[in-house]
Amino acid sequence: MTTPSSDVYRRIPSVDQLLASDPIRAVLGRTPRPIVLRAIRAYLDDLRSTLANSAGTAQLPEFDEIVSEIARRVLEREPGIRRVINATGVVLHTNLGRARLAPEAVAALLDVARGACDLEIDLETGQRARRGSRVEARLVEMTGAEAALVVNNNAGALVLALNEIAQAREAIVSRGELVEIGGSFRIPEVMARTGAKLVEVGSTNRTHIADYERAIGSETAVLLKVHRSNFRLEGFVAEPSLDELVELGAARGVPVLHDLGSGAIHALAATKNEPSLLESVRKGVDLVTFSGDKLIGGPQAGILLGKRVWIERLRSNPLARALRIDKFTIAALAATLDLLEDATEARVRVPVLAALDADPRELAARAKSIAGDLGDCRSLSVRVEEAISEVGGGAVPAEGLPTTVVALSHETRGANDLARELRRLTPPVIARVAKDRVLLDPRSMDPSEDRECADAIRRRFAPVGGGG
Repeated sequence: MTTPSSDVYRRIPSVDQLLASDPIRAVLGRTPRPIVLRAIRAYLDDLRSTLANSAGTAQLPEFDEIVSEIARRVLEREPGIRRVINATGVVLHTNLGRARLAPEAVAALLDVARGACDLEIDLETGQRARRGSRVEARLVEMTGAEAALVVNNNAGALVLALNEIAQAREAIVSRGELVEIGGSFRIPEVMARTGAKLVEVGSTNRTHIADYERAIGSETAVLLKVHRSNFRLEGFVAEPSLDELVELGAARGVPVLHDLGSGAIHALAATKNEPSLLESVRKGVDLVTFSGDKLIGGPQAGILLGKRVWIERLRSNPLARALRIDKFTIAALAATLDLLEDATEARVRVPVLAALDADPRELAARAKSIAGDLGDCRSLSVRVEEAISEVGGGAVPAEGLPTTVVALSHETRGANDLARELRRLTPPVIARVAKDRVLLDPRSMDPSEDRECADAIRRRFAPVGGGG
């Protein structure tokens, strides 16, 4: 049996050499040293075993491959979640946490995390107060609604509303709005769990106000309108206006519940086809629900606005406690709402809105800068190309946003392998693959991440002539 020469074993990096490498030093910045040391020693044991059992055929990996694999193993074993760079071009990427919070919202989170806070106390009287009352008052002030309630997410808001209003009674909804939302959750199945009895009207592509009118009976509890936030119907289509539904509901004594999903407050070019939550309130909808972490640009939350009589009933429902928000959501949402007060300021200071409203010329300049930083990387071909970004998060379907991307390809590896290698970086860089190239889109990245992204890639693919 052939065994590796002693020279191979001598070339295995030492623990100290590995600890001194940039990727491992970056990992040490967030992971306790004993954990990193265990990972290094376990890897070196595995490497020596592989070499010993290979009959002399195994090759010693390059130094940068070794440190990349060790860093990946350490990060994989972290019990929590970690920050990544979203270079996919999908601004609201559900798998990557959706909305990036504004610095003011992050500061608010840190402030309440450091110690005690007035979560449920009235500082004037010293008595217990209702959780979230001030952020709900802010929502009323901003939108003109009679009352507001905030729960943990929009699906929770819809479940709470239907359970309170339509349990064991009928909820009328158009067949064209029986949508499936993220995670394979479907509106009919959600409704069934709330105890509401689904009554379908119209057809997939055409529903008229007369369809709702004919379906209303003694057991009707609510008229439900669901915004098709993750797809669009075009062609031979029809649906009643919100005005018609509100007028019918008022005439027949049936409340109207509008599930907006995304919930845009300020109009942007990218969201021009999204219904405005302010419009729903002004038109007299009894209840409207929407997400806090989509077009609002805040933390995950489900926001309900509407008539006081319904909001108070929802507030008293036992499910409201199960769905209630914590201090972190309240702090981040309140800070985000402050930034949304001024539409012009919001486009700059709320990261989601800034990304959606980004000037294509600025994106092109950022892409060229990133490409310039990567231009001398070993084995990588780097190009700048025009492409299309997405809003994402089940919002604004089929609305492509012009952008400029950095297109990467490797001399010997396919695009999927290269994308996997980027996900192993510190921090991980999440890109998209198209036409056998890896695309880095600055639209979904914070500008402060541009250099960080390039540096992480450069550490893995050392410059031509550079060492590992």
